[in-house]
Amino acid sequence: MTQNSPSRRELSLLRALLTRGGRKRSNCCRCEGVRAVEELLARRKDLVQFIVATRRGIDAMRCELPEVKILSEEEFSQYSDTLNSQGVIAVAEIPESPDTPVAGDFILALDQLNDPGNFGTISRTYRAIGGQELWYTKGSVDPWCDKAIRSGMGAQFSLNVRKFDDLRSLCDAAEKAGFQTIYIADPHKGESCFTAEKLFKKSVLVIGSEANGVSMFPENSRSVMIPMPGDYESLNAAQAATVLLLEYVRRNTQYI
Repeated sequence: MTQNSPSRRELSLLRALLTRGGRKRSNCCRCEGVRAVEELLARRKDLVQFIVATRRGIDAMRCELPEVKILSEEEFSQYSDTLNSQGVIAVAEIPESPDTPVAGDFILALDQLNDPGNFGTISRTYRAIGGQELWYTKGSVDPWCDKAIRSGMGAQFSLNVRKFDDLRSLCDAAEKAGFQTIYIADPHKGESCFTAEKLFKKSVLVIGSEANGVSMFPENSRSVMIPMPGDYESLNAAQAATVLLLEYVRRNTQYI
């Protein structure tokens, strides 16, 4: 591992990437935190442009680092987006939308989900259960913003993240790829997620925003719900996604 000081251009880019416009102009994003940077290096080291870190951040890393740009704790705090920084930020190229065939048993689709914490948490859970295809619609939060990446601990770099203009075009693309059953997560009505037979059989599972739900109900789509005996709508989007995704694990493992 070689160590140098960051250039003015690199420090300027670090600040610019805190904005959507900065990410769009440079086609780069920031990946802050030990776990997120480790995931990035393990899965997509080829995307890394440079890493800035404090001595403390370097010591916390559990993997071999390439060249690192060293900052003091005081200097680093000027570029960190967290109150209690772990002392390491990687700048990475944003992955291109994959042109590979759609993979896996089902597609997880997020429709106009605009909370970065929820987007990141859902990405991390989906990655943990072995999911591969994470699709989202225009109007959702930028998956490559700092908070979404931190909440996902860099899981986005391990997924096929594909963006669509709207839910209709997303479902059309899925159907052409052979994923023809569309399930819409609904807090009020629909089949139970524990008994819906084709929930994860070449299907699309759509989760909408907490405030407004999905933007539309595509033709022939089916509603699926989490039974709530307490009759109290208390699950946010990330919690609901966790329940639904763990149902996939329950159906596909011999240990439960």
